[in-house]
Amino acid sequence: MKVTRREFIQVTGATAAGLAVSGLGFDLKPVKAHAQMLKTKYAKETTTICCYCAVGCGAIVHTSKRGDGRVINIEGDPDHVINRGSLCSKGASLKQLTENENRLTEPMYRAPYSKEWKQVSWDWALSKIAKRVKETRDATFKVKNKKGQVVNRTEGIVSVGSSALDNEECWIYQALMRSLGLVYVEHQARI
Repeated sequence: MKVTRREFIQVTGATAAGLAVSGLGFDLKPVKAHAQMLKTKYAKETTTICCYCAVGCGAIVHTSKRGDGRVINIEGDPDHVINRGSLCSKGASLKQLTENENRLTEPMYRAPYSKEWKQVSWDWALSKIAKRVKETRDATFKVKNKKGQVVNRTEGIVSVGSSALDNEECWIYQALMRSLGLVYVEHQARI
């Protein structure tokens, strides 16, 4: 783009004039504050933790009170000790988790050697998972090791936890995995 000296002076002058006029008593702060309030005035406010990485940033989610539960706005939680109100680009896009037409909301199943996925019910999927966990645990469960020591463990199942869990949720999760006899329990934050 080629700009002549005359055009540069004209643009600079117009910008200076605009800045001078904006300082003549036009205070737009109330308008900005009112516009921000309108977006979330009739919304339910819920605090949550970002699910993307192991940092655990806090977020405030505003959802509609109309009954559809749609997400209106997501912003960083200024009272959260980790992020103090800021969010990275992934955290700022949390709304896409619920407002994405490509997101799967029902379980899908692909039979062995099949090329097609089919939608199944939650009851069917959870029953299938429970059955397979039980079968694998029974097939790989060891009561004693090679030395004859009682170990009561299964080495055929591993677990990778979530970095978005808090301490209490991690304790419950670990208790469940240990009750199944798992010894290979990893956490996403270290991977």
